[in-house]
Amino acid sequence: MSRAAKSVFVFGIYVISLGVFLVVAPNVLLKIFNISETSEVWIRVVGMLVLIIGYYYIRAATNEEGLTKFFRWTIYARSSVVVFFIVFVLLNFVKPILILFGVVDLAGAIWTALALRSTNK
Repeated sequence: MSRAAKSVFVFGIYVISLGVFLVVAPNVLLKIFNISETSEVWIRVVGMLVLIIGYYYIRAATNEEGLTKFFRWTIYARSSVVVFFIVFVLLNFVKPILILFGVVDLAGAIWTALALRSTNK
């Protein structure tokens, strides 16, 4: 597994872990980050989508041949998450703690970008 694939694989594990929390025990996660608890089904729907995205990341990482472009696409997508979260905070939609999740996405994107750069792909 290349360094870029490994970065995508680790990010996939993070995303799946987050998805499991959102599906199984969303209020535990929300409470940890001082976000209002909910009984709405939508948080679990988001968790399901996050789980599916995590699955894609892991499958792409473990079958990386020809998927370098996908790895590069994830850099742009994951980097944008922190921008959206900052805007959501500035608009008072959420508490600033949400930016922490965006920072994790940005860190993963930087790791993948550096790994791709080191392999000149």
